[in-house]
Amino acid sequence: MKPYRLAWLALAMNCLLAQAQATPFEIDHDKALPAIHIDHDDVLEGSASLSMRNVLEAAYARNPEQKLLQALDSEAQASYARAASALPMAPAAGLRHINDSLASGRGEREWEAGIDLPVWLPGQRAARQSIAAHARQGVAASREGFMMQLAGLVRDTVWDIAMRENSFKLAQYRLDTAQAIQKDVMARYQAGELPRTDTMLAEDETLKAQAALMRAEAEVKHARHRYTQLTGLDILPARPTEDLSPIRSLQDTHPLLKEAQARLALAADELRLASIEKRENPQVNIGARTSRGGFDTQFNSALTLSVRIPLDAEVRSAPMLAAANSNLARTSAALDRLTLAMQTMLHEAMHNLAVTHAELEIATHQRALAQENLHLAHKAFKLGENDLVGLMRIQALATEAERAYLNRQTQMKWDIAKFNQAVGVLP
Repeated sequence: MKPYRLAWLALAMNCLLAQAQATPFEIDHDKALPAIHIDHDDVLEGSASLSMRNVLEAAYARNPEQKLLQALDSEAQASYARAASALPMAPAAGLRHINDSLASGRGEREWEAGIDLPVWLPGQRAARQSIAAHARQGVAASREGFMMQLAGLVRDTVWDIAMRENSFKLAQYRLDTAQAIQKDVMARYQAGELPRTDTMLAEDETLKAQAALMRAEAEVKHARHRYTQLTGLDILPARPTEDLSPIRSLQDTHPLLKEAQARLALAADELRLASIEKRENPQVNIGARTSRGGFDTQFNSALTLSVRIPLDAEVRSAPMLAAANSNLARTSAALDRLTLAMQTMLHEAMHNLAVTHAELEIATHQRALAQENLHLAHKAFKLGENDLVGLMRIQALATEAERAYLNRQTQMKWDIAKFNQAVGVLP
């Protein structure tokens, strides 16, 4: 490269360096970040007199699903009232008049009034009564099934709070431990026993523990808020533990299965009714007629009786039977799918119980080993046989072992509640 080109390149580099030194990149550490303030504390106190069943009842009373159940109950009552009626449909009144004033004009007059009374088809009333009975049973089964589903939400919400509180307690333990180590390290640094890097390392661990505690506290508040929204309560059961149900298989009496079975029975009744109502109901007309002939001054009166018998036609019956068959098939398929899903849920619940029990035994041994190792590490650090990094690593292992132990304890109780949920046992 030519000498003058090297000179120009050096000059350009010097200019760039001078500009960079004149306008350095700086971070404004003093600039305040925007703050978000939460107006609720979500404080829940434990109550020894409050049971899980009380919590479930509070959640049921608060849930808007009750409006649907009330509507279904009214529908079932209306179906029963229709089946108990003397007539399958409402009667109809008719009036008929004939005169020849605009035609021959001979004074011919005729008045006829009557009422049409529909008649039950053979087996129709019994079919409607069966539908009304299964509709009532379906409403009761829907209420039990809804309570079962709501029980699952309540159980998960309560035990989620327990899990979050475990994390909060461990975060508080981690902060307390970090602050104690930082205090010890600072004292030994001032005595000239430890370098400045150890104090910065200990302070960094304290700051991390403070951030973890804030996040854990927020998660606890979120879980408590979900509980309050679900139940409307500001207290928690002090002892939410459940006894393991002795049932080991899926029973037909499970509330969710009973609800699906009631729907299937109702769909079968509706198909039976559709096969009966392929034609319209016969009608009996009872009336009176008054008539006067042409150039006659006297009226003649008579009673009338007529019968109307509709005939069956596929144009009417085929769509009704097809819709009823489709509804029965959908309901049957839904019951089969629900049964398979619940069998899978029960299998997983039983397996999770066994796995969690084994994990709890392992976590118990790990916790004991970690506590003993931590005790020895503290002694070694005070005697100068171990550095701060080694102590903090062992402290982290002990905290993780404690976390695993507490979580497995809580998870065991939660899995018992999930097993009871799978076999259809309410709290």
